[in-house]
Amino acid sequence: MLFDSHVQRLLDASVALVNDLTDGRARGRDYTAPLGPERCRAVAEALSVPERHQVTQAEADELAGTARRLRTVFEAAAGGRLDDAAGSLNALLLARGARPQLDRDPDRGWQLHFHGRDDSLAVGWGAGCATGLAVLLGGGLAGRLGVCAAAACDRVYVDTSRNSARQFCSTACQNRAKAAAFRARRAR
Repeated sequence: MLFDSHVQRLLDASVALVNDLTDGRARGRDYTAPLGPERCRAVAEALSVPERHQVTQAEADELAGTARRLRTVFEAAAGGRLDDAAGSLNALLLARGARPQLDRDPDRGWQLHFHGRDDSLAVGWGAGCATGLAVLLGGGLAGRLGVCAAAACDRVYVDTSRNSARQFCSTACQNRAKAAAFRARRAR
């Protein structure tokens, strides 16, 4: 499944924000989201923010709140609760003031963005990420949103495979699950 590069970037950013900025379980271990300056660095990395722009603590904290709201969308969609996912997304779209607009990029021409030119980093990315997920939900692709099926992992993913068969957030979790299944079969 291929999305245009801008929507794919928004989907990748949504996954990165949720996985990096929300507590839970990751690859079999407890995961605590970073705080303080580490949170700022995690946001900058998740969004590929150029080094010339310093992510402020306020922006990082606001995006951590957005990440928690995005997690509810992934969890609801993965659980087949599309009404809940849509309700959460609609509330986030409204809160972030998402609105389509064409902006001219000197290097790449006109690009469709989902926030105002003067919106803050947190509002702009929040609106964009919510819109990217809305494109999936509204396009009948909610089944592409997933939560890792590996034991002791709750990280999220967007399934871009051709056959929509992805179940794990990473190859590491897939390998852990396969090894555990192999050990269980041998123990019988």
